[in-house]
Amino acid sequence: MRVTETDTRSYAVGLIGAGIQGSFSPALHEREARELGFDCEYRLFDIDELGREPDEVGALVREARDLGLAGVNVTHPCKQLVVRELDEVSPEAEALNAVNTVVFEGDRMIGHNTDTTGFQAAFTRGLPGVATERVVLLGAGGAGAAVAHAMLGLGAGEVAIADVEPARSRELVDALRRRFGSGRARAGGVSELDHWLLASDGLIHATPTGMPSHPGTAVPAQLLRSGLWVAEVVYVPVETRLLADARACGCRTLSGAAMVALQAADAMELFAGVDPDRERMLAHVTELVADSARTASAA
Repeated sequence: MRVTETDTRSYAVGLIGAGIQGSFSPALHEREARELGFDCEYRLFDIDELGREPDEVGALVREARDLGLAGVNVTHPCKQLVVRELDEVSPEAEALNAVNTVVFEGDRMIGHNTDTTGFQAAFTRGLPGVATERVVLLGAGGAGAAVAHAMLGLGAGEVAIADVEPARSRELVDALRRRFGSGRARAGGVSELDHWLLASDGLIHATPTGMPSHPGTAVPAQLLRSGLWVAEVVYVPVETRLLADARACGCRTLSGAAMVALQAADAMELFAGVDPDRERMLAHVTELVADSARTASAA
Protein backbone atom coordinates (compact mmCIF):
# COMPACT_ATOMS: atom_id res chain seq x y z
CA MET A 1 0.00 0.00 0.00
CA ARG A 2 1.28 3.44 -0.89
CA VAL A 3 -0.43 6.60 0.27
CA THR A 4 -1.90 8.72 -2.54
CA GLU A 5 -3.81 11.98 -2.76
CA THR A 6 -7.07 10.00 -2.80
CA ASP A 7 -6.26 8.14 0.43
CA THR A 8 -7.13 9.31 3.93
CA ARG A 9 -3.58 10.65 4.29
CA SER A 10 -3.09 8.35 7.24
CA TYR A 11 -0.79 5.35 7.41
CA ALA A 12 1.11 3.19 9.91
CA VAL A 13 4.57 1.66 9.67
CA GLY A 14 6.94 0.06 12.16
CA LEU A 15 10.41 -1.08 13.17
CA ILE A 16 11.49 -4.64 13.96
CA GLY A 17 14.71 -5.20 15.90
CA ALA A 18 16.32 -5.77 19.29
CA GLY A 19 16.75 -3.09 21.96
CA ILE A 20 15.05 -0.39 19.89
CA GLN A 21 13.22 1.53 22.62
CA GLY A 22 15.61 4.48 22.18
CA SER A 23 15.21 4.60 18.40
CA PHE A 24 14.83 8.01 16.77
CA SER A 25 12.77 6.50 13.94
CA PRO A 26 9.27 7.03 15.41
CA ALA A 27 9.90 10.73 16.01
CA LEU A 28 11.58 11.24 12.63
CA HIS A 29 8.84 9.54 10.60
CA GLU A 30 5.87 10.92 12.51
CA ARG A 31 7.07 14.52 12.58
CA GLU A 32 8.03 14.63 8.91
CA ALA A 33 4.71 13.05 7.96
CA ARG A 34 2.90 15.80 9.87
CA GLU A 35 4.95 18.43 8.05
CA LEU A 36 3.79 16.86 4.78
CA GLY A 37 0.15 16.78 5.86
CA PHE A 38 -0.04 13.09 6.76
CA ASP A 39 -0.92 11.28 9.96
CA CYS A 40 1.72 8.57 10.46
CA GLU A 41 1.83 6.08 13.32
CA TYR A 42 5.25 4.44 13.78
CA ARG A 43 5.19 1.31 15.93
CA LEU A 44 8.05 -0.58 17.58
CA PHE A 45 8.29 -4.37 17.42
CA ASP A 46 11.15 -4.88 19.88
CA ILE A 47 12.01 -8.57 19.95
CA ASP A 48 13.60 -8.16 23.39
CA GLU A 49 10.40 -6.65 24.80
CA LEU A 50 8.20 -9.17 22.97
CA GLY A 51 10.25 -12.19 24.02
CA ARG A 52 10.78 -13.19 20.37
CA GLU A 53 13.89 -14.59 18.68
CA PRO A 54 15.67 -12.96 15.73
CA ASP A 55 14.75 -15.85 13.44
CA GLU A 56 11.06 -15.06 14.09
CA VAL A 57 11.44 -11.88 12.01
CA GLY A 58 9.45 -13.40 9.15
CA ALA A 59 6.49 -14.03 11.44
CA LEU A 60 6.75 -10.48 12.80
CA VAL A 61 6.78 -8.99 9.31
CA ARG A 62 3.68 -10.99 8.39
CA GLU A 63 1.98 -9.89 11.62
CA ALA A 64 2.73 -6.26 10.77
CA ARG A 65 1.31 -6.76 7.27
CA ASP A 66 -1.83 -8.38 8.65
CA LEU A 67 -2.29 -5.41 11.01
CA GLY A 68 -2.63 -3.19 7.95
CA LEU A 69 0.73 -1.41 8.13
CA ALA A 70 2.18 0.08 4.96
CA GLY A 71 5.55 -1.50 5.73
CA VAL A 72 8.28 -1.94 8.32
CA ASN A 73 11.88 -1.01 8.84
CA VAL A 74 14.18 -3.80 10.01
CA THR A 75 17.28 -3.36 12.13
CA HIS A 76 19.85 -5.42 14.09
CA PRO A 77 19.92 -8.42 14.28
CA CYS A 78 17.31 -9.16 11.60
CA LYS A 79 18.46 -7.41 8.40
CA GLN A 80 19.91 -10.53 6.83
CA LEU A 81 17.52 -13.03 8.42
CA VAL A 82 14.49 -11.29 6.90
CA VAL A 83 15.68 -11.64 3.29
CA ARG A 84 14.60 -15.26 2.89
CA GLU A 85 11.12 -14.43 4.23
CA LEU A 86 10.19 -11.95 1.51
CA ASP A 87 8.40 -12.33 -1.81
CA GLU A 88 10.79 -10.01 -3.64
CA VAL A 89 13.89 -7.92 -2.93
CA SER A 90 15.29 -4.96 -4.83
CA PRO A 91 18.53 -5.43 -6.78
CA GLU A 92 20.40 -3.35 -4.16
CA ALA A 93 19.08 -5.43 -1.27
CA GLU A 94 19.83 -8.64 -3.15
CA ALA A 95 23.43 -7.55 -3.74
CA LEU A 96 23.80 -6.78 -0.03
CA ASN A 97 21.82 -9.81 1.16
CA ALA A 98 20.33 -7.39 3.71
CA VAL A 99 17.00 -5.58 3.96
CA ASN A 100 16.16 -2.63 6.21
CA THR A 101 12.84 -1.62 4.63
CA VAL A 102 9.91 -3.88 3.72
CA VAL A 103 6.98 -2.44 1.76
CA PHE A 104 3.64 -4.26 1.69
CA GLU A 105 1.86 -4.39 -1.66
CA GLY A 106 -1.30 -6.35 -0.94
CA ASP A 107 -0.10 -9.64 0.50
CA ARG A 108 3.33 -9.30 -1.10
CA MET A 109 6.33 -8.25 0.99
CA ILE A 110 8.99 -6.34 -0.97
CA GLY A 111 12.43 -5.76 0.56
CA HIS A 112 14.66 -2.73 -0.02
CA ASN A 113 17.82 -1.34 1.53
CA THR A 114 18.07 2.39 2.25
CA ASP A 115 21.14 2.05 4.49
CA THR A 116 23.47 2.27 1.49
CA THR A 117 22.02 5.50 0.11
CA GLY A 118 21.63 6.90 3.61
CA PHE A 119 25.26 6.24 4.50
CA GLN A 120 26.55 7.58 1.18
CA ALA A 121 24.70 10.84 1.63
CA ALA A 122 25.75 11.16 5.29
CA PHE A 123 29.39 10.41 4.48
CA THR A 124 29.51 12.92 1.62
CA ARG A 125 28.00 15.62 3.83
CA GLY A 126 29.89 14.82 7.02
CA LEU A 127 33.40 13.95 5.86
CA PRO A 128 33.96 15.90 2.65
CA GLY A 129 37.38 15.62 1.09
CA VAL A 130 38.75 12.77 3.21
CA ALA A 131 41.03 10.18 1.62
CA THR A 132 39.36 6.83 0.91
CA GLU A 133 42.09 4.86 -0.79
CA ARG A 134 42.29 2.40 2.13
CA VAL A 135 39.27 2.02 4.40
CA VAL A 136 38.86 -0.40 7.30
CA LEU A 137 35.32 -1.61 8.09
CA LEU A 138 34.57 -3.35 11.37
CA GLY A 139 31.43 -5.47 11.03
CA ALA A 140 30.17 -7.61 8.15
CA GLY A 141 26.51 -7.92 9.17
CA GLY A 142 23.59 -6.12 7.57
CA ALA A 143 24.84 -2.62 8.35
CA GLY A 144 28.40 -3.54 7.42
CA ALA A 145 27.29 -4.91 4.05
CA ALA A 146 25.43 -1.68 3.29
CA VAL A 147 28.41 0.46 4.28
CA ALA A 148 30.89 -1.63 2.26
CA HIS A 149 28.80 -1.34 -0.90
CA ALA A 150 28.29 2.36 -0.19
CA MET A 151 32.01 3.08 0.12
CA LEU A 152 32.99 1.20 -3.02
CA GLY A 153 30.12 2.92 -4.80
CA LEU A 154 31.62 6.24 -3.71
CA GLY A 155 34.95 5.24 -5.24
CA ALA A 156 36.96 3.94 -2.28
CA GLY A 157 40.08 2.16 -3.43
CA GLU A 158 39.89 -0.82 -1.07
CA VAL A 159 37.74 -1.80 1.89
CA ALA A 160 39.29 -4.20 4.41
CA ILE A 161 36.53 -5.93 6.38
CA ALA A 162 37.04 -7.38 9.85
CA ASP A 163 34.42 -9.34 11.74
CA VAL A 164 34.31 -11.62 14.79
CA GLU A 165 33.15 -14.26 12.31
CA PRO A 166 35.83 -14.27 9.56
CA ALA A 167 33.60 -16.46 7.39
CA ARG A 168 31.05 -13.64 7.30
CA SER A 169 33.76 -11.20 6.20
CA ARG A 170 34.75 -13.56 3.39
CA GLU A 171 31.15 -13.94 2.27
CA LEU A 172 30.75 -10.16 2.08
CA VAL A 173 34.01 -9.77 0.19
CA ASP A 174 32.87 -12.37 -2.36
CA ALA A 175 29.68 -10.34 -2.93
CA LEU A 176 31.69 -7.12 -3.30
CA ARG A 177 34.02 -8.71 -5.82
CA ARG A 178 31.10 -9.89 -7.91
CA ARG A 179 29.72 -6.37 -8.01
CA PHE A 180 32.85 -4.19 -8.08
CA GLY A 181 35.61 -6.49 -9.37
CA SER A 182 38.66 -8.02 -7.73
CA GLY A 183 41.20 -6.06 -5.69
CA ARG A 184 38.61 -3.78 -4.06
CA ALA A 185 37.97 -5.69 -0.82
CA ARG A 186 39.71 -8.04 1.59
CA ALA A 187 38.47 -10.09 4.55
CA GLY A 188 39.80 -10.92 7.99
CA GLY A 189 39.10 -11.25 11.68
CA VAL A 190 39.24 -8.57 14.36
CA SER A 191 42.86 -9.54 15.02
CA GLU A 192 43.68 -7.89 11.68
CA LEU A 193 42.63 -4.43 12.91
CA ASP A 194 45.95 -3.60 14.51
CA HIS A 195 48.09 -3.65 11.38
CA TRP A 196 45.28 -2.71 8.98
CA LEU A 197 44.66 0.58 10.80
CA LEU A 198 48.32 1.54 10.61
CA ALA A 199 48.05 1.86 6.82
CA SER A 200 44.45 3.04 6.48
CA ASP A 201 42.85 6.40 5.76
CA GLY A 202 39.74 5.77 7.80
CA LEU A 203 37.72 3.41 9.98
CA ILE A 204 33.99 2.67 9.84
CA HIS A 205 32.36 0.91 12.77
CA ALA A 206 29.27 -1.13 11.88
CA THR A 207 28.65 -3.47 14.83
CA PRO A 208 26.21 -3.05 17.77
CA THR A 209 29.05 -2.38 20.21
CA GLY A 210 28.44 0.90 21.98
CA MET A 211 24.66 0.54 22.06
CA PRO A 212 23.05 0.28 25.53
CA SER A 213 22.49 -3.44 24.92
CA HIS A 214 26.14 -3.91 23.90
CA PRO A 215 28.18 -1.51 26.10
CA GLY A 216 31.87 -0.88 25.54
CA THR A 217 34.08 0.26 22.71
CA ALA A 218 34.69 -1.67 19.51
CA VAL A 219 38.23 -0.41 18.90
CA PRO A 220 40.88 0.15 21.60
CA ALA A 221 41.88 3.80 21.82
CA GLN A 222 45.55 2.93 21.30
CA LEU A 223 44.78 1.81 17.75
CA LEU A 224 43.52 5.28 16.80
CA ARG A 225 45.79 8.07 15.60
CA SER A 226 45.70 11.61 14.31
CA GLY A 227 45.04 11.70 10.59
CA LEU A 228 42.62 8.77 10.70
CA TRP A 229 38.94 9.56 10.16
CA VAL A 230 36.35 7.53 12.06
CA ALA A 231 32.71 6.99 11.05
CA GLU A 232 30.13 5.40 13.35
CA VAL A 233 26.93 3.61 12.39
CA VAL A 234 25.61 3.32 15.95
CA TYR A 235 23.46 6.34 16.82
CA VAL A 236 22.00 5.38 20.22
CA PRO A 237 23.88 6.84 21.94
CA VAL A 238 25.12 9.33 19.36
CA GLU A 239 28.25 9.98 21.43
CA THR A 240 29.82 6.51 21.55
CA ARG A 241 33.05 5.78 23.36
CA LEU A 242 34.69 5.16 19.99
CA LEU A 243 33.83 8.65 18.72
CA ALA A 244 35.00 10.27 21.97
CA ASP A 245 38.30 8.39 21.80
CA ALA A 246 38.71 9.29 18.12
CA ARG A 247 38.22 13.01 18.70
CA ALA A 248 40.66 12.89 21.61
CA CYS A 249 43.22 11.54 19.15
CA GLY A 250 42.55 14.36 16.68
CA CYS A 251 40.51 12.28 14.22
CA ARG A 252 37.76 13.72 12.05
CA THR A 253 34.55 11.90 13.00
CA LEU A 254 31.07 11.15 11.70
CA SER A 255 28.29 10.01 14.02
CA GLY A 256 25.44 7.73 12.97
CA ALA A 257 22.85 10.50 13.33
CA ALA A 258 22.85 11.78 9.74
CA MET A 259 22.65 8.27 8.33
CA VAL A 260 19.54 7.48 10.35
CA ALA A 261 17.82 10.66 9.16
CA LEU A 262 18.68 10.14 5.50
CA GLN A 263 17.88 6.43 5.36
CA ALA A 264 14.58 7.24 7.10
CA ALA A 265 13.79 9.78 4.38
CA ASP A 266 14.43 7.18 1.68
CA ALA A 267 12.29 4.63 3.56
CA MET A 268 9.42 7.14 3.92
CA GLU A 269 9.50 7.70 0.19
CA LEU A 270 9.11 3.95 -0.34
CA PHE A 271 6.36 3.57 2.27
CA ALA A 272 4.17 6.47 1.29
CA GLY A 273 5.27 7.72 -2.12
CA VAL A 274 5.98 11.16 -0.65
CA ASP A 275 9.03 13.39 -1.04
CA PRO A 276 10.42 14.12 2.44
CA ASP A 277 12.39 17.29 3.15
CA ARG A 278 15.81 15.82 3.93
CA GLU A 279 17.25 19.05 5.31
CA ARG A 280 14.32 19.28 7.70
CA MET A 281 14.84 15.68 8.81
CA LEU A 282 18.55 16.33 9.40
CA ALA A 283 17.64 19.33 11.54
CA HIS A 284 15.15 17.20 13.44
CA VAL A 285 17.71 14.49 14.19
CA THR A 286 20.05 17.19 15.51
CA GLU A 287 17.28 18.25 17.90
CA LEU A 288 16.71 14.64 18.96
CA VAL A 289 20.44 14.20 19.64
CA ALA A 290 20.46 17.33 21.81
CA ASP A 291 17.36 16.17 23.71
CA SER A 292 18.92 12.77 24.25
CA ALA A 293 22.11 14.33 25.59
CA ARG A 294 20.16 16.54 28.00
CA THR A 295 18.17 13.57 29.25
CA ALA A 296 21.34 11.53 29.77
CA SER A 297 23.08 14.34 31.67
CA ALA A 298 20.05 14.82 33.93
CA ALA A 299 19.82 11.12 34.76
